[in-house]
Amino acid sequence: MTTWFDAPSLSAAAALATCIAGLAPSAAIDLRSAGVRVRLDAAEQTGDVSAAAQELGLVADPGVLQQLSVVVESADPAALSRFWQDALGYEAAATGDLVDPLRRDPALSLRQSADARPLRNRIHLDVVRPAAVVEQAGLGEAFGAYGVCHADADGNEVDVVPGDPLGETDATSDWQAVFGAVASYRTTSPAAQGALAVALAALADEAGFPLLIDLPPGLVVLDSGKDRWEADAHGLDLDFVELAARLQRAAREAGATADATLPRFVQLFMDAADVAAVRAFWAAALGYEPDRREGVTDLNDPRRLNPVLVFQELDPAEVERRRQRNRMHLELAVPADAARTRVETALTAGGRLLGEAADRWLIVDPEDNELVVKTAR
Repeated sequence: MTTWFDAPSLSAAAALATCIAGLAPSAAIDLRSAGVRVRLDAAEQTGDVSAAAQELGLVADPGVLQQLSVVVESADPAALSRFWQDALGYEAAATGDLVDPLRRDPALSLRQSADARPLRNRIHLDVVRPAAVVEQAGLGEAFGAYGVCHADADGNEVDVVPGDPLGETDATSDWQAVFGAVASYRTTSPAAQGALAVALAALADEAGFPLLIDLPPGLVVLDSGKDRWEADAHGLDLDFVELAARLQRAAREAGATADATLPRFVQLFMDAADVAAVRAFWAAALGYEPDRREGVTDLNDPRRLNPVLVFQELDPAEVERRRQRNRMHLELAVPADAARTRVETALTAGGRLLGEAADRWLIVDPEDNELVVKTAR
């Protein structure tokens, strides 16, 4: 059970989080400067949460929500599961999908397919984790131009990149630069989690920085967003490292314990011969926004709840690779009343509809990368 409440600030979103902590301790709550996403395990909790939001003057807008996930097709899906769990730090769910235990990054589904597709995909994953965690993952020797690429038994690729500490002093030693700057803290109770979220949100609001604060059960995860700890990416009159130090100090004073193994960043890379055309399709289909920096191809979820999509040039001479279906595609779950509009938007932006069945639409972009749009359940 998932919804979004508009909020005027992180502090307003955090005020709701403190209420939810007492009502539904197993909830996952994602605070943003424009609102808060709430995910509940039980339908009976929704009334109390909605009432708490109403008392705080926050208005629900669940129609803006969407969930992007990754699907890998294989003749032997079970044989790939261990590799992807180790690479991403994911867990196997009861459904068979692989999921982020922190409930922050996209789920990965392994599905049966007998199609022979021997050439490299045009889509791959990028994951950045602390250097010590990458070393312990046991993925074997990396390859590729940057020496960070790994592949599963079918040749599906993931760049596993070691992150770095943020800053050069102990003042930010809880933080890791994993594309974004991320710090993860364990808390002792739902009340402590909520109180810490309120304190950290106030510091971020005071600095004018749109910090991402995610509250999985028992944790407070602070995230700058991709690259936004750097001045050219956030475009604000502040030094993020100084803000990170203030946030770290507040977390420690509140008794929270940093867990340096947890920071992780996952993004999706797509190779395209015509980057402009393919990028325009995905911006429309996903409702994403372009990165503010010139020369950067990133597309971002406007609420920073779904993974970044990055584009890089593919040699047009690689004709056979362009013709081959990827073994990897993306699935987008949207509210039922928004699905057809989203499909029409994707088709207007250069997509082609290949199939429709049971509230699922298979669409390909101008270079035949696949997107399944489906209604959220």
